[in-house]
Amino acid sequence: MGLPALAAAVVVVLVLGYRFYGRWVARQFALDPAATTPAHKHADGVDFVPTRPFYLFGQHFSAIAAAGPIVGPILACGQFGWLPCILWIGVGVVFIGAVHDVSTLVASVRHEGKTIAEVVRVNLGRPAWITILAFIWLALVYVIVAFVDITAGTFVTARTSADGVTTSFNQGGAVALAALLYLGLALVMGLVNRFLKPPLWLQTAIFVPATLFVIWFGTQHSTWIVASWRTWTWIILGYCAVASMTPMWLLMQPRGYLGGFVLYGALAVGVIGIFFGGFSIEQPAWKGFDTPGATGLMFPFLFVTIACGACSGFHGLVCSGTTSKQIDNEAHCHPIGYGAMLLEAFVALIALATIMIVAKPSGGPGKIYAEGLARFITLLIGDSPEARQMAVTFGAMALSTFIFDTLDSATRLGRYILQELLDWQGRLALVVTSVLTIGAPLYFLQTAKQGSYGLFWTLFGTSNQLLASLSLLAISVWLWRGGKKPWFTIIPTGLVMSVTVTSLVLQSRNLGRHEAGTTPWINGLVSVVLLALAMALVGFAVRAVRRPAGAAV
Repeated sequence: MGLPALAAAVVVVLVLGYRFYGRWVARQFALDPAATTPAHKHADGVDFVPTRPFYLFGQHFSAIAAAGPIVGPILACGQFGWLPCILWIGVGVVFIGAVHDVSTLVASVRHEGKTIAEVVRVNLGRPAWITILAFIWLALVYVIVAFVDITAGTFVTARTSADGVTTSFNQGGAVALAALLYLGLALVMGLVNRFLKPPLWLQTAIFVPATLFVIWFGTQHSTWIVASWRTWTWIILGYCAVASMTPMWLLMQPRGYLGGFVLYGALAVGVIGIFFGGFSIEQPAWKGFDTPGATGLMFPFLFVTIACGACSGFHGLVCSGTTSKQIDNEAHCHPIGYGAMLLEAFVALIALATIMIVAKPSGGPGKIYAEGLARFITLLIGDSPEARQMAVTFGAMALSTFIFDTLDSATRLGRYILQELLDWQGRLALVVTSVLTIGAPLYFLQTAKQGSYGLFWTLFGTSNQLLASLSLLAISVWLWRGGKKPWFTIIPTGLVMSVTVTSLVLQSRNLGRHEAGTTPWINGLVSVVLLALAMALVGFAVRAVRRPAGAAV
């Protein structure tokens, strides 16, 4: 089977999944278009803001589609082959990942826009609430550490010259400048939308081409902003802290909307390259159950390495932390919750294609993805040296856009969690909880080296997917206590939990194999802590189910 036929088969699976299984799942929640959503009930212009579905879809999609569906599939393909990756992405997203996303979104909307942690508190009790807050906190630390490292790395990847071009060119500097100008455009769009209120089509016609312009501008002035990896980690974390405190309308919504078009552009380029580029599959479909020197056994490490490409607990934090506060109509939960996750699976497919067409890939996943997209783009703009510069910059910019949108969302979610835990509101609370949220990642990154994300990736993927199973567990208890039969959430809970618990047990062996204080040893310790927290939550869930409906938990 060639690449176009293989991709077409995956697309058919995703479309049928949305049309039939996704609608069936939505019916189980009896979504009510006439219900008053938290966005209207608690509208405050900062966090609770009723938002048009197309605008919100772009913001939500760009927030959930981070480095996971790009880096994960590329890593997994290099280790196990593309066939098991395709199978897990296609089947996993329809029956597990998208079900998780729409379920957490609806549950949050039905719980006044509270986070998944608050859903746990209401349905499993206060001890369970504290337990999952600790779990989420650790998971967010690994998200921020891994993604800041990757983003800063894209800003310092330098080439002094390009083939056939006599002028100097700094690839990292081009991406950094383009990314900063992109964030500036988002701020301007937010102000224009807020105070001038032009129609959305006019804003789109102005700011989307402007986004493409700043990518080109970055390639022309690639030496304007050049800094070290460590300096960029400070700058990015500082940005995350500030962005987490800004009103939704000023940065997050317009940035997500514009970022969505960058991602849509990457998707369009991927479609053109896959279906019309004439590329053949160069990678083997199967490399075996065990890959020495990589992550190890296919079960469980294939699943947690692909991570967000098929199922992601972080999505539940976005759904219940920011998106649920902007849902204008309950009926929008299906296309935004279920549909955006399917689109992310297609992102994973394109990322997979960028390594499948290379016989001997070199460099990290970010380099493979950027160069793969560049090969697709040059089909449209030619293959001159200048065109390749623009194409590779766009590919790297698309990756950093994915990650940037997730980073400040993760920081905002960390702020929400701390504010819920401390029951603390007000301007001072915004500042203190935002700073505390980036404190642990800042410590890790100042003691790490560039490229350390590879040491954290497996545990990041494991904690991420285990969080998804724990969220589904809490939602299952909520549905059960409400008189519904939640088998469509219980089965994914069991499957994902079996994978992630096995992964944690295997990783916990690092405690006895490495010197105390080293990164593998810390990962082993965190694995033990996450495993203990997960088992405690299972116990709380069993206790809640045994109590009669209506009884206090």
